[in-house]
Amino acid sequence: MRSTVTIANSLLVLGVVTACTLLAGEVAARDVTVAIHVPATGLDLRRPADAHKLYERLEYAAREVCTNGDQVGLAPVPDVKACTEKALADAVRSVNRPPLTLIYLKTHTLAEAAAYGIAVPPQVAAK
Repeated sequence: MRSTVTIANSLLVLGVVTACTLLAGEVAARDVTVAIHVPATGLDLRRPADAHKLYERLEYAAREVCTNGDQVGLAPVPDVKACTEKALADAVRSVNRPPLTLIYLKTHTLAEAAAYGIAVPPQVAAK
C-alpha cells in the first residue's frame, strides 16, 4: 500500500472555474480559468479524518474561485452556487478516491455525482 500513501501525500487538486473578465483597453470579454492548488501533503485519504480535511479544503477553494477570491478585475460569477457546486464536483472527480466521493455523496445525490462525471464506488451504486 506504500504507493497509495505516496500518491495521496503528493496530490495537488485544482479547483477551477471559468469567469468572464474585461481586459483593459478591450471591449470583448475573455474566458479566464481561475485555479487554486489545494495541497494534500501529509494526508492519508484512507483515514476518514484526513479525507474530511481534504474535502473541507476543496469546499473552501471552490467558494474562493467562484467569489473572485484574490482575483483582480474579474466580473462576478452570475450564479455562485452553481459555480461552487461545479468546482467542488470537478475537484472530487479529479481526485477520484472513494473516501472523498463518499463524503461528497453525504450532501449530494447519485444523479448529481453522475451529472459531473464522478465515479461512484460500486458498494454505493448497488444501493
